[in-house]
Amino acid sequence: MNNKTALLIVDVQVAMFSYEDTELYNKEKVLDNIYTLLQKARLTNTPVIFVQHTGKDSDEFGKEKSTWKIHPRVKPLETETIVEKKTWDSFYKTDLNYVLKKQEISKLVIAGMQTEFCIDTTCRRAFSMGYENILVKDAHSTFDSQILDASKIIEHHNNVLGGRFVELKTADEIHFTKA
Repeated sequence: MNNKTALLIVDVQVAMFSYEDTELYNKEKVLDNIYTLLQKARLTNTPVIFVQHTGKDSDEFGKEKSTWKIHPRVKPLETETIVEKKTWDSFYKTDLNYVLKKQEISKLVIAGMQTEFCIDTTCRRAFSMGYENILVKDAHSTFDSQILDASKIIEHHNNVLGGRFVELKTADEIHFTKA
């Protein structure tokens, strides 16, 4: 079986770093780790696919709003793919599966936002579709909820997803093979 790998960067958009009333947990370190993954992928010609959440025109994820854009620190190259989505599931009513199949990708290294929503749902869906997945446990984040603080949400999801739907690795443990 083919084991071609892609880096999947989910919802690393300006809006996630722009809320005035709440702050993304460990945002600078997580962004540094995603940037490091992106550089490793680019150096080895590993395909990079960005997933970009698109909401209503009236919200911060409204298409073409400055907060809708992918964070400038991890700005896609013209040769890299961007898949727009409207739900928590990066595969639902998007062309992500088509893009992956066309490039014969069977393994995903997943990073991004938001742990308990888009990351969780995308990891589970990718698994159910037959992809081998690595969730970069120090390269996804979220916000505090009314019940749990963000660090506990991340810890919980790493625990639930790891060994079942994904293999867990740190950003330092990720090594892409030269394509």
